[in-house]
Amino acid sequence: MRFLLVSDLHYALQQYDWITSVAPDFDAVVIAGDHLDGQSSVDGGVQIVVLLKVLQRMMGRTRLFVSSGNHDLDSRDGGGERVPRWMERVRALGIATDGDSIVIPGAEEAGRRDTLVTVCPWWDGETARRKIGGQISGDFARKREALANGGPTIGTWVWVYHAPPSGSPTCWDGKKHYGDAALIKWIEFYQPDLVFTGHIHQAPFSAEGSWVDRIGKTWVFNSGRQIGPTPAHVVIDTAAREAAWFSLAGAEGASLDHPLTRPLPPLTAPPAWLERVPARATEAASS
Repeated sequence: MRFLLVSDLHYALQQYDWITSVAPDFDAVVIAGDHLDGQSSVDGGVQIVVLLKVLQRMMGRTRLFVSSGNHDLDSRDGGGERVPRWMERVRALGIATDGDSIVIPGAEEAGRRDTLVTVCPWWDGETARRKIGGQISGDFARKREALANGGPTIGTWVWVYHAPPSGSPTCWDGKKHYGDAALIKWIEFYQPDLVFTGHIHQAPFSAEGSWVDRIGKTWVFNSGRQIGPTPAHVVIDTAAREAAWFSLAGAEGASLDHPLTRPLPPLTAPPAWLERVPARATEAASS
């Protein structure tokens, strides 16, 4: 599968337009939280209405996975914890979002190894955190059951989770780590294959920060945030076992079948495994 990861768009409508334009080139697009912009002159409720229309248009072009972030909390639950209630309206459109776990069937000719995507909400308190823990634990059991049944197995387990894990370069803002302490424990215990995050805008652009990390067998990605009509983005191809990051600061690549070594190699041209993707999705590599 070929994934496009973006995050922290904060109502940058031109960037949503870019994603919509390249969406058909990918098997799935992941938008890992922080859709709303609290500093905008546009009312939050109006932003939600507009974004729902944008996402509805995008979903006709590829498979979508949309999680919430800390800037997307628009309500409170019965216990007083802040929650992204409008994500229920995203789900009503038929888009996989907070709390959803989706199995994507693999190709029969490739031995039918499925992909399991676990989409986690932003948690503001203990109740939501426990729900996420239960969701991950349930999907782990689902993965083991698929293996035991002798039928199609889960070949790749993907988590969508707005905050990066604590202690990782993907959560370094140039001065301090701002990672999720619960996530690092879950990663160490369950060892998913890929974790798609965001939250720390500066991480990929900061010295000692990064767009990618490896924790055991788990690869963690944070695309970061940038200005302009094109968002910083990560492309991950699970068949080619490669990942690449594209931004105004340049482009870098990583092989998922090799140990992670730093500094990461810069990309001066789109890699061979990305040749079929139009130039507009890889413009940073040739600029």
